[in-house]
Amino acid sequence: MKILSCNVCGLGNPRTVQKLRHSQKLHYPQVVSFIETKINKNQMEKVRRSCGFHYGIDVDSIGSRGGLSLAWRGDFNEILYGFEKKGGLPREERRMKAFRKVLEDCSLVDMGFSGNWFTWERENLPETNIQERLDRGVAMEEWISLFPDSLIQHLPHSFSDHCPLLINTEYRARRLVHKNFKFESWWVLEETFFEEVRCISENSTRDLLSKLENMKKGLESWASQIRRSRKMKKEVLTSKLTTLLKSDRSDENLAELIDTKIHLTLKIEKDEC
Repeated sequence: MKILSCNVCGLGNPRTVQKLRHSQKLHYPQVVSFIETKINKNQMEKVRRSCGFHYGIDVDSIGSRGGLSLAWRGDFNEILYGFEKKGGLPREERRMKAFRKVLEDCSLVDMGFSGNWFTWERENLPETNIQERLDRGVAMEEWISLFPDSLIQHLPHSFSDHCPLLINTEYRARRLVHKNFKFESWWVLEETFFEEVRCISENSTRDLLSKLENMKKGLESWASQIRRSRKMKKEVLTSKLTTLLKSDRSDENLAELIDTKIHLTLKIEKDEC
């Protein structure tokens, strides 16, 4: 593998970009990093793509200073062993062997996981359905020694054909923090909001400050109940999705899988309002 790092001192000049493309053709690196690009990320994306790098991360410059870009060639999708794929054509042994050799040469070991075995799935018909373990966490023994309690979880998902990987290096108890009252915009979207306000107001008979305090406590309690209800519904859907993902694919399973993903996505989107 070839990795090229370059302080380009600005990529706003077309001649500089031309020289950069020539350097890419000459050395053909698989990974490049550009420092001090001095252009915004939209401009940097165009330059990066013109150099043949369709995958990358670009960071805006601050005025006429800074700017970064990290780019790589290709989208890597490979498994280590044949049993990490279900459905479709068998993977070529030489490709899997080459991947295992790369990990061995880099002293990287698979960190394992909890959750569903496969991390990628495509097609909604049983006869064409394909599942693979394309996403994984690898680390050196030294890193594993530093974080012996680390855990990778394959999370249920409803928004992509790849499942998210959650890496926990250690457990930390949450501290209880006192929060000031904050009116949430989503409250007014709830059907029961105005009725709740009316009920709280009618049951408050003291001075204005006391009424405001009652309104605050009442709305916080009402909102807390809705959050718990939403959380419970999402947990039920997530649990159902986890079970469906682990089950064998059939017409019924795939139909229920799609329906559950849609409902879970709608619940999540509603919480984002």
